[in-house]
Amino acid sequence: MKVSATQPISRRDRPAKPPLSREVIVSTAVGLLRSEGLERLTMRRLAAALDTGPASLYVYFRNTEHLYAAVLDELLGEVRLLPKRSGGPWEDRLASVLASYVQVLFEFPSVARLSVFTRSTGPNSLRLFETLLTLLDEGGIQPSVAAWGVDLLLLYATSTAAEHSTREEQPGTVEDDSDMALALSKVSAKSHPRLYKLRKTMLSGTPEERFRWGIDAILAGLATDRIGAVPDAYLRRAEVD
Repeated sequence: MKVSATQPISRRDRPAKPPLSREVIVSTAVGLLRSEGLERLTMRRLAAALDTGPASLYVYFRNTEHLYAAVLDELLGEVRLLPKRSGGPWEDRLASVLASYVQVLFEFPSVARLSVFTRSTGPNSLRLFETLLTLLDEGGIQPSVAAWGVDLLLLYATSTAAEHSTREEQPGTVEDDSDMALALSKVSAKSHPRLYKLRKTMLSGTPEERFRWGIDAILAGLATDRIGAVPDAYLRRAEVD
């Protein structure tokens, strides 16, 4: 007997679903992110892709933000923690790691913006922290300064990725650059003497050059004696907590 095309298929005849787990959920979420973007990555949409109900996902993730943090950590697994060529100055190797981090975020503009206020604490994030701390230690940065400095370096890299990915996603920002150049070209040496003198320098350099300069500026600040170590009061409080 021929089965009608409209006749329901028995659940016994359907392919078996993979067991639901945190790993399966995150992997599916990353797939949806790549194909549909972060805006469509909701608990309901993800549950539908997994052929389950949204309530099942909350067993593994407290809320959407918790899921996003896990997705971000999964993507950070693509960051190249070791430079293409071993050896070389530690500053170059650290800059290479941060450049790879920016490139991963740059691939997903919405994730780059999300990462500004989402803190990932998964295994890939911890490996990234460990790598940066190791390189700062190699550079002679005081341990407590390095502990705070890693946060500063990642904030700088994250904001860079968010800014440039937004520019790629929103072509109007190119006009914003032109507007800035036009505004600077019209400043008066009398009313804005310093701005007039530096008007061309302010817009000079490639994005790569400016990014590396920013890293070097932060590292120079971390290495200077002027900022000193993290105050002992903060360290004692952290030990108590």
